[in-house]
Amino acid sequence: MIKKFASFLPLLALLLSLLFVSCGINRSLKHRPDLSQYNSEEPVKTVVNDSTFFVGNSFLTKNQHGLWEMYVEGDALERGLRMGSLTEALLQKQEAVFLNKVNELVPSPSKQKFLRKFLSWYNRKLHLHITPEYQAEIYGVSRFASNEFNEIAPPYLRAMYLHGAHDIGHALQDLALVGCTSFAVWDDKSADGQLLIGRNFDFYAGDAFAEEKIIAFVNPEHGYKFMSVTWGGMIGVVSGMNEHGLTVTINAGKSKIPLVAKTPISLVTREILQYATTIDEAIDIAKRREVFVSEAIFIGSAKDDRAALIEVAPRKFGVYEVENSANQLICSNHFQSETYVNDRRNRKTIEESHTQYRFDRMEELLDNAQKIDPALAVSILRNKKGLNDKDLGYGNEKAINQLLAHHGIVFQPEERRVWISTNPYQLGEFVAYDLDDVFANRSGNPSEVSLSIPAETIAQDPFVDSDTFAQYEEYRTLERKFENALDGESHTLKTQEAEQLIALNSAYWKAYYLAGRYYYDTENYDRAVEKLSIAVQKEIPSLAELEEVEKYLRKAKRKHSNQ
Repeated sequence: MIKKFASFLPLLALLLSLLFVSCGINRSLKHRPDLSQYNSEEPVKTVVNDSTFFVGNSFLTKNQHGLWEMYVEGDALERGLRMGSLTEALLQKQEAVFLNKVNELVPSPSKQKFLRKFLSWYNRKLHLHITPEYQAEIYGVSRFASNEFNEIAPPYLRAMYLHGAHDIGHALQDLALVGCTSFAVWDDKSADGQLLIGRNFDFYAGDAFAEEKIIAFVNPEHGYKFMSVTWGGMIGVVSGMNEHGLTVTINAGKSKIPLVAKTPISLVTREILQYATTIDEAIDIAKRREVFVSEAIFIGSAKDDRAALIEVAPRKFGVYEVENSANQLICSNHFQSETYVNDRRNRKTIEESHTQYRFDRMEELLDNAQKIDPALAVSILRNKKGLNDKDLGYGNEKAINQLLAHHGIVFQPEERRVWISTNPYQLGEFVAYDLDDVFANRSGNPSEVSLSIPAETIAQDPFVDSDTFAQYEEYRTLERKFENALDGESHTLKTQEAEQLIALNSAYWKAYYLAGRYYYDTENYDRAVEKLSIAVQKEIPSLAELEEVEKYLRKAKRKHSNQ
């Protein structure tokens, strides 16, 4: 994301030099939420051990599966303060992981300084699009942020900015669209006839970013109780379900690079989860909020006994529902409603990215399945093959399971049950929770034991214990070394490593491409042609990547013929 952003710096510098004086930046930098209506009492945290803490009825504990379980209650500021106090170490770690990654990708002090100015300009209207309730909650959390990154912005503003990082990442990754895939089945397609939903959240910000997942159970003063999968410092929702069996997940669409931040999509979905019980209520909330990127909000509803897609963009709004006779809904990263049928950007996404391929693969997997229960839903989310079970190589973005997911999740809305993956990726055990049980009798009952249902745990993928998985992890390390070296960083590559790259992941196009690039750069054009010729025959996820491989293949052939 940041490397793509860096290419826009010269243009932005010119633009900002004209705009900095008159864009209300000072007002946004000085903005603080009105906290007068909230309880501002400082939380007193009790430390039971290094993995169990509580503040009043609110608590945080780490279960045997490596997931943090958090319960918080109260008004907006109370919730924020308690979240911040309970997760202080986690939110500081999460922020450090993310911002140190930015510094690693933009190492130049002058460019970092410009990036800070850009953020203050870009987010100058952000506070105008975040509700007072969520401003107060974010402020409470930010009280426990580190001062290490105050040069970027003070903790409250930094916390606000980070809630828009998901949106900015999707907008700037124009060619490398994050590839989340979701599905819902009901009636005679699910094992019990009830609505069942599964999704992979494939937002990747480095391995360390996904290490400390938090399963948050929130009992707000206003609205409905809900759960979500989150991380330290994040109050928005990317995957969640409320006490009425309404679920939300998000799938990115192709966006223009926006010129100003508005409502982060995770706060739109948080509002839906906290204040809606039906699809129509969710639609009404989404219509009220101005967003700055394109996103499909996948809604499941126990009350409606079906699922629907709310497709939002800065200038368009659509809703997609299947016909009454249908019993499934699939979502990848393109829009399906009438609103977007002739949308140029949406059509280009379908034609040039891997979104349609994954949609077709999910449709194939659902068609081949009989009655789908949670365990079968998990196996579908873990599927690593392509259409007709073609071997894509591991880590291919055309797969449902790209081996980079932050989490996978399965919902049974009518039963208020949810299964959440554990590391690595979505291959570990899926841990089950019952929302009715979690929220029952919480008063005066901070937990020192897991809130999960051990008997309902879905076993980890056997792939985790295989030699093939170990080879894939070795491949990922070597792949990063090659990518960094080819981007100009000081890494010494060896011929042996280029061949090892292929041996570790022999069905994957990128292994051959990177090896081909290595041979091209070392002027071994014969071997470059050999490797790139194989790469171009593999399943390459996007048109842009295919064109890149073809470009180097042409260059290698030309150089080879001139030798």
